Amino acid sequence: MLSRKQLQRYSRQIMLPQVGEAGQETLGQAKILIVGLGGLGSPASLYLAAAGIGELHLVDGDTVDISNLQRQVLYKTNHREKSKAQVAAQQLTAANPEIRVQAHARMADEAWLTALLDQQSFDLVLDCTDNLNIRHIINRCCLNARVPVIMASVRGFSGQLVSFDFRKSASPCYACLFPPAKSPATQGEEVPEAENCSTVGVIGPALGMMGSAQALEALKMLLGLSVSSLNRLQLFEAETLEWRALRLPVNQPCAVCGD
Repeated sequence: MLSRKQLQRYSRQIMLPQVGEAGQETLGQAKILIVGLGGLGSPASLYLAAAGIGELHLVDGDTVDISNLQRQVLYKTNHREKSKAQVAAQQLTAANPEIRVQAHARMADEAWLTALLDQQSFDLVLDCTDNLNIRHIINRCCLNARVPVIMASVRGFSGQLVSFDFRKSASPCYACLFPPAKSPATQGEEVPEAENCSTVGVIGPALGMMGSAQALEALKMLLGLSVSSLNRLQLFEAETLEWRALRLPVNQPCAVCGD
């Protein structure tokens, strides 16, 4: 049962028929893992904390740099050189002291992430990274652990959003959409430079849009509502404020999920 304080804090959410008191209790019992606390993870974690998600686990091994402040709205100038995960945990706890927040000040390699998903009963994972390799790792780990994942990315003015519910045996995966590259060592080629915010640039509000969309899809999934990005690639163009949706193409056989 919700306390009087909770009824006051979440009143605007509770009055929605899609949420109600039962839905708010569901959110308060949920546990979400957020990997990456930059331009996507900042707005996503802020909205999830404000919405009353019971427990948030925050994963990032970076420290705050002055170049982050143009888009990573969790951090202030006096946070420079401090751990993003630790600062984010402090900021979210200050925003909503009623939730539990745990910081993991490290990068999420495959072995560590596999162990964490095995030890913790997460309801959902948000991939807020800007690295293609770690995105494929998150995809594999969530698939193996049968944990739903919501992924987003932004390059320049263009954003992408897609979700997979690995609790369903017939779910496709990220590798169906973007097959992992073959090992350069076997092809005799050099590794290309990864495209991310530091190499191609990005407009801050587009990250805010996509991170907020991740939080919205997370709340909808937890509440049992229709999730528009489930098995569909949502494309956002910030220059024109246009959205397009593409159904996941059939890619048989997928090297990761077999679909």
